[in-house]
Amino acid sequence: MGAYELIPISIQLSKFLSLDLSSFPMFLQATTEPSTLEPKEKMGRGKIEIKRIENTTNRQVTFCKRRNGLLKKAYELSVLCDAEVALIVFSSRGRLYEYANNSVKATIERYKKACTDTTNTGTVSEANSQYYQQEASKLRQQITNLQNSNRNLMGESLSTMSLRDLKQLEGRLEKGISKIRSKKNELLYAEIEYMQKREMELQNDNMCLRNKIAENERAQQQMNMLPATTSNEYEGMPQFDSRNFLQVNLLDPNHHYSHQQQTALQLG
Repeated sequence: MGAYELIPISIQLSKFLSLDLSSFPMFLQATTEPSTLEPKEKMGRGKIEIKRIENTTNRQVTFCKRRNGLLKKAYELSVLCDAEVALIVFSSRGRLYEYANNSVKATIERYKKACTDTTNTGTVSEANSQYYQQEASKLRQQITNLQNSNRNLMGESLSTMSLRDLKQLEGRLEKGISKIRSKKNELLYAEIEYMQKREMELQNDNMCLRNKIAENERAQQQMNMLPATTSNEYEGMPQFDSRNFLQVNLLDPNHHYSHQQQTALQLG
């Protein structure tokens, strides 16, 4: 009896083993209820499912982390690429978080102008003109500030300045006056040194001229003290002016020697 009972079981087991197991998952999927299995996105390594976080605490922590990362990326973009970046974030509770390397309002105005310009023809030239207008307004503001600063340095338009501003202005003026005086004294000392050196040179030249004049005067006196018999021999010599060292009779003809030569010829 036991042998006859084992035959159907072995037959059923052989039939089960002979089945195509590739259709077994489909069989399970068909037999399960569709409400128990919901389609989900395939998640890779390090990724999470992008959907609203139901847990309030987890949602707040994720918001803080993602917000800080977004602000960091905006800062890096503005620094690395020299781009004008403006970022505005509102939390679920209505709290505002913003970042801008220039100004959020200015960037928004620029965005509005850019959007309105794109609808018209010649958007590039108009955007450039607006950019240059903004730069011109900035330069005009800088010029106005410099003019006000110059007026303050001249002691004008001081009524609108506070006590702190006046002290700062006084310190700037004292530093400027100190530098100006130092430079002026330096130039004066250099000029005095040059004039003293020039004075010494002129004194040396004057001394040399006086010595030469004295020597010439002594020579003239010695010539005047010679005997009268021999003075005729020096009549033909040129005379010197002791004042300017010029030969007075340098171009006069020597009649004495020409007369002696004529006398010798007549005696012969």
